[in-house]
Amino acid sequence: MNYEQLLTQTALADERYIVMTAENRALVRNMPTTLGRRFIDTGITEQCMIGAAAGLALRGRTPVVHALAAFLSMRAYEFIRTDVGIGNLPVKLSSFIPGFLSDGNGPTHQAIEDVALMRGIPNMQVFCPADEQDLLAMLPTIWASSAPSYVRINTRPATYQHEQPFEIGKAEVISKGTDVTILVYGMLFEQALVAAQQLKDAGQSVGLINMRSLKPVDEQAILEAAVTSQVLVTIEDHFQTGGLYSIVAETLLKHRTTAHVVPFALKEKWYKPARLNEVLQHEGFTGQQLAASITEQLEFSLNAERPR
Repeated sequence: MNYEQLLTQTALADERYIVMTAENRALVRNMPTTLGRRFIDTGITEQCMIGAAAGLALRGRTPVVHALAAFLSMRAYEFIRTDVGIGNLPVKLSSFIPGFLSDGNGPTHQAIEDVALMRGIPNMQVFCPADEQDLLAMLPTIWASSAPSYVRINTRPATYQHEQPFEIGKAEVISKGTDVTILVYGMLFEQALVAAQQLKDAGQSVGLINMRSLKPVDEQAILEAAVTSQVLVTIEDHFQTGGLYSIVAETLLKHRTTAHVVPFALKEKWYKPARLNEVLQHEGFTGQQLAASITEQLEFSLNAERPR
């Protein structure tokens, strides 16, 4: 089953679902003939689409809306905040090609501040699945929730068999470690998995956590990793400000604790437009590069603790 099949199945079983798009049909090409009047393409009008979705939600519908991540999170931001967030309406935002997945595009089409924007809206929930398997496991629960939600759609093939059931506000703990724990979300989970294995092969005790629910977030998973691991690493295809690194910092401060936290994120710049593999290599986010950088941090941490 893929995204479109799951959404079709869900919508056919429940007439409250309305599928909407702002002329971005990549995920829902076959749905106009299947849903008829319950499929609405507003054209290149993300703001109008959100306004219409809010109106439908007020009348008992559950709109699942689709647009490019950059335009959904930024061009329609005020409408999401005012029409959906303030009203706490069950509008489901399906955000297409977020982060590095917009690899061939320049800064205008790169959504690397979307997590910060969306999690800043009261009532809005934010989810970032690791791959298509993770996405399909998460969506039924997200769509059934009465809360508004923003989902970074990720249809990349799974490289890990996700066995734990999805629960809103819960992270997926892949492994626990005492040397380093890697916190990651979205498509970079694949690279984090490679990095974790390389570190384990080198004799390190490595934890890996799929932070697929960013709001609400699993504070307990973060705190446990902070207490048990020498170093925490956050990995994200997002600006360092406002994303997972900020979430971890807020969580630690809230609970009056601290940790050695090393962020891998974009810092004050957009990424180089190129093919995805080239983007990862250029920006330093391949599994091999991450493993090497984390090893350096572990060595630095160990040397800092040695008595002089």
